[in-house]
Amino acid sequence: MRIPRLASALLSAACGFIATAACAEMTESGKDATVKAGQHMFEHRCRSCHADDPALKAYGPSLMGIVGRKAGSLEGFAYSDAMKASGIVWTEGALRGWIADNTGFLPGTRMRHVGISDKQEQDYLIAYINTLKK
Repeated sequence: MRIPRLASALLSAACGFIATAACAEMTESGKDATVKAGQHMFEHRCRSCHADDPALKAYGPSLMGIVGRKAGSLEGFAYSDAMKASGIVWTEGALRGWIADNTGFLPGTRMRHVGISDKQEQDYLIAYINTLKK
């Protein structure tokens, strides 16, 4: 099965975002599987509060375009004072810290979530989140 050019570019970008030697050696099918695994994780761990489409309303802020965005800056969402004052920019490291233990990463946040400590699961989620570009 051939992957369309745009999908291939997104997968390459997602894999490039995850700084692992295994990803560098990954085939396009492997990259596709990584992003699909991340999408599956998103559906089961994040979708109840977050949207991956800015047109959809959700309890939490949309994650579309989150990579590189300043925390607490999405218009139309009431962030906690801790989030607004954090100065965090959502990089791979910041996302990984947040995904693993958001309340430890940013005390005072209002987000409730069960931490994902498994690095592979974090990799999957980050690969998918990195494809959510505006």
